[in-house]
Amino acid sequence: MVDRVDVNSVLMQMRQVKQQLRAQQDVQPAVGNAEMSGPRISGDNLARQVERLQQQQQQVNPSAATANVQGDPSIPDFQTMFSNAVNNVAVNQKTSSDLQRRFEQGDPTIDLPEVMIAMQKSSVSFQAMTQVRNKLIEAYKDVMNMPV
Repeated sequence: MVDRVDVNSVLMQMRQVKQQLRAQQDVQPAVGNAEMSGPRISGDNLARQVERLQQQQQQVNPSAATANVQGDPSIPDFQTMFSNAVNNVAVNQKTSSDLQRRFEQGDPTIDLPEVMIAMQKSSVSFQAMTQVRNKLIEAYKDVMNMPV
């Protein structure tokens, strides 16, 4: 079954990325407005104007120049967490199908409640993984539709 800590950690990381993107979007219109309100730029002044705008952006948001997102090293990265969650779902489904098959074949060591519980665990973990996938797709679409 998908570990709740993994899902919550993934959601927390997604919220942090979303907040960082919002902060960067807030900076971009301010820099853009400063650029539009200034005089027209021609030839030689272009390089100086670009450098000035970059300095303004660094003053407004110093972390924008070095957008290195670093997390807690004790928490595994997103790819590892996601692959572990998918593997856990696969293990739950395999266990459930094995128990179901053994019960249907008449194995006396397998009880019906045990089979039903394994099937429910498998179902719940698959539904949770589906919801995480849907949230990831939604977040991806949001990021792709953001104006640059």
